[in-house]
Amino acid sequence: MSPNPSVAARPASVVNEEIRTLWQRSGGLLSADDETEYQRLLVEWATASGTSVRQPAA
Repeated sequence: MSPNPSVAARPASVVNEEIRTLWQRSGGLLSADDETEYQRLLVEWATASGTSVRQPAA
């Protein structure tokens, strides 16, 4: 499924701040749900910053 072009992408700095908040909130130990959210945010950050992220093996 491709992204919806009518939805503006968030700036990398905004996504990065959300990643930092997630790590702080978790105390450095991510739950399974937090890990899923982290992976989603990491891909969003990479897209926003114009870089790529290697996905973990399933």
